[in-house]
Amino acid sequence: MNTSFKALLLEQGANGVSASIQQIDEQQLPDGDVTIAVEYSGLNYKDGMVLQGIGRLVRQYPHVPGVDLAGRVIDSQSPDYQIGDRVLLTGWRVGEIHWGGYAERARVRAEWLVPLADGLDCRTAMSLGTAGLAAMLAILALEDYGLRPDIGEVLVTGGAGGVGSIAIAYLTALGYPVVASSGRPEAVDYLKELGATRVIARSELSQPLERPLESERWAGCVDAVGGDTLARVLAETALHGAVASVGLAGGNQFSSSLLPFLLRGVGLLGIDSTTCPRARRLQAWKRLARDLPKAQLDAITQEVELDELPQLGEAILAGGVRGRVVVKVGD
Repeated sequence: MNTSFKALLLEQGANGVSASIQQIDEQQLPDGDVTIAVEYSGLNYKDGMVLQGIGRLVRQYPHVPGVDLAGRVIDSQSPDYQIGDRVLLTGWRVGEIHWGGYAERARVRAEWLVPLADGLDCRTAMSLGTAGLAAMLAILALEDYGLRPDIGEVLVTGGAGGVGSIAIAYLTALGYPVVASSGRPEAVDYLKELGATRVIARSELSQPLERPLESERWAGCVDAVGGDTLARVLAETALHGAVASVGLAGGNQFSSSLLPFLLRGVGLLGIDSTTCPRARRLQAWKRLARDLPKAQLDAITQEVELDELPQLGEAILAGGVRGRVVVKVGD
């Protein structure tokens, strides 16, 4: 029986990290209690870092990257999953310290998996992927804080990226008036097609604050930028509004004041999609399937093959990838 399969393998040499398509024997897979025939994966900013060997995310080479995967169970030592089950995985440092989804086979721990929600197939699940999960976790956190469609505009920063694009599409489908922010002037039409009522330049939000509180503008915000942008958005958030922090494209530090929290009751909500508890994951994926804006999602998704990933990994780090990329891995 042929147990080899195709994978994108990273190897470290004297000149850095290199990627190539190779045949790997199934015996080389890491330990785990569920083996999956991977059908689709995705491309995220973190994948770009791993593909370029940036950030010391990978501890040991050779390595199979890919932080997301979806496919069919072909072997299981867990009572939670049976052969033939459709499953997906995001987070848990898979694709970083554990082998990931850029291969036709993956072996993982059962507790990292969730069943494919009703209404989703593997391709659609990966067009959402980590970005979609993070966007929905942000929306759920804002709703838990009291956000409703009738109380004001919701800002989405980093709107042309994966998280931002999905957040705009879902918030629009849920009836929220959405304002998108982007550093890409050429993305204005794209963001409006997703549902944004207005688009503002990132530079409008990235100026350092001169006052601890600014005029109230936003009922809530999904912020994928961080840095000075997060500081300004907090100062502009309306009474009892909240900001869900999901990214740091503009930096991982910011200088702010306690006044938005003490005088307006503003909430700063941290979103962790990597080790998010299972119950919350299941809730988020159920909502992603239920409220799926399929036409918008299809419009922002491109499908690629494994051998295209090294070049795309470089592009996503340079801001050259818009929307979502799904990777066709296996049948």
